[in-house]
Amino acid sequence: MLAALMLAAPVLAPVLAPALADDTMPAAPYAYRQLPDPAQEARAQALMETLRCLVCQSQSIADSDAAIAGDMRSIVRQRIAAGESPEAIRAWLVARYGAYVSYAPTLSGLTWPLFAAPLGLLAAAALLLRRRFGWGIRA
Repeated sequence: MLAALMLAAPVLAPVLAPALADDTMPAAPYAYRQLPDPAQEARAQALMETLRCLVCQSQSIADSDAAIAGDMRSIVRQRIAAGESPEAIRAWLVARYGAYVSYAPTLSGLTWPLFAAPLGLLAAAALLLRRRFGWGIRA
């Protein structure tokens, strides 16, 4: 029986590991609690809606129920309460988690194609339409 369990363990471990995983840590202090100052909470909410949950990937941290999103909400609220600007907090989160965390990408060596591609596609469409319909100067 013990030998059968030892043979089955490597096969069952990847299957059972997610079921055994449990977030036993308590939620971060400001994960689900708003700041007492309404102006600070409004700045925190505005920032949280522009930050991507790293687990959900299609939700902002304001909308996500993932544990990491709660931790990030708490960090944002604590830093806003300490007087940091939203852009400084965004820069810190981007430095820590990468540019993917922000829904507002900045122009850099890696992201310039994202900004140039729509212009290139419009130019290509204009050239194709011009050739197709014969628009332009005629001799």
